[in-house]
Amino acid sequence: MQVHVAFTPGEQTPALVGIVVDVLRATSTICQALASGYARVLCCAEIEEARAIATSEGPAKLAGERRLEHIEGFDFGNSPRELEGAAAAETLILTTTNGTRLLVAAAERFERVYVGSLLNLDAVAAAARESGEDVAVLCAGVLGELALDDAYCAGRIAAALGGEPADSARAAILLAQSFQSAAEGLGASRSAANLRRHGLEADIGVCARESVLDVVPRYVRRVGPAAEVTL
Repeated sequence: MQVHVAFTPGEQTPALVGIVVDVLRATSTICQALASGYARVLCCAEIEEARAIATSEGPAKLAGERRLEHIEGFDFGNSPRELEGAAAAETLILTTTNGTRLLVAAAERFERVYVGSLLNLDAVAAAARESGEDVAVLCAGVLGELALDDAYCAGRIAAALGGEPADSARAAILLAQSFQSAAEGLGASRSAANLRRHGLEADIGVCARESVLDVVPRYVRRVGPAAEVTL
């Protein structure tokens, strides 16, 4: 099994299995939602797509953000903290600036797609390496550029996967090893600085917890323009 890391959404990787990472915060939010009892998360690239699907696939709750701002009329932002506790519906519809766009794109490119974060680090690594096929860890980044928080998380997942790391995976592993803790690795990023400016610093610590959720979200089908993710 060869392991690759794509640091930005535009990179192509030769693998059958993809693990999508947007650790601050979309993939952490998806993991928490399913752990809390939502039966599925419908991931949309666009806000209007999410609103339309809420009408056709309801009852559902809407969650998301654009550049860290709450979306008018949505029930939740893009925070795992908001989705702790009992699920408010069977379906959560999520649209975010970076992460859900990557997930929708990955569903078109890979034979199997998993959702990864630090919250489900051990579980997602175990599921992805089970088949022995090549794996690509896909970073959402920020508006097409590398994001340090995603690169850190990708390095942690790549190390947990084992196998034969390509140079991209080796670079991510070395980057992750340069930090003493997950909180430090995520906290050093521009994404974390933006969360602090918006009064969302608590999400950094929540997303930095390691292997606290035994869930492996995976893409199962398209629902209109949305990618359906479930356990």
